[in-house]
Amino acid sequence: MNEDENISAESEPEPHDPTTNDEAAEIVDEAEQLSEADGLRAELESAKTEVAAARDTVLRAQAEADNVRKRAERDVTAAHKFGLERFIGGLLPVKDSMELGFNALEATTDIEAIREGMALTSKMLDDALEKSGVTTLDPTGEVFDPEFHQAMTMQPSSEAEPGTVLSCMQKGYVLNERLIRPAMVVVAKAVEE
Repeated sequence: MNEDENISAESEPEPHDPTTNDEAAEIVDEAEQLSEADGLRAELESAKTEVAAARDTVLRAQAEADNVRKRAERDVTAAHKFGLERFIGGLLPVKDSMELGFNALEATTDIEAIREGMALTSKMLDDALEKSGVTTLDPTGEVFDPEFHQAMTMQPSSEAEPGTVLSCMQKGYVLNERLIRPAMVVVAKAVEE
């Protein structure tokens, strides 16, 4: 080989091997895919953890709601069963007072003492009813109200305006603004001439 051939062999670039670049690109693609797959796995694990936490939260909320419902059912049952307990407790002293009054009837003939005892017993009953939210309706002198009064009869009256309650035959009662029993009343009407 002569020198010219040597120079040309040295200056000639090596032939390009296309498989080397393609293999390198494939390796890079595989590495990127592996990296992407690792990222997706991490996201999947994170999502699984979030789903498990959400499921746990939902199960706890359902259990709490179930407990609240059961507690409410027990409270309603107890309210139905023992709802009158306070009211009855207020009436028992009235019953005791009435029994003492009956015993006093046998021991005394003093009508005034018996009357006083009955008045005290009546006051105790009124107080017990009032504590339970019961209001007495005695509309004598008021304008007749058909929502709270029941007219038993009408009487001519020159002293009262027509439609006014002249007297109350039987008191009415309201429980917490709800009518329990209307007052039975006598209502004034105009005098015929």
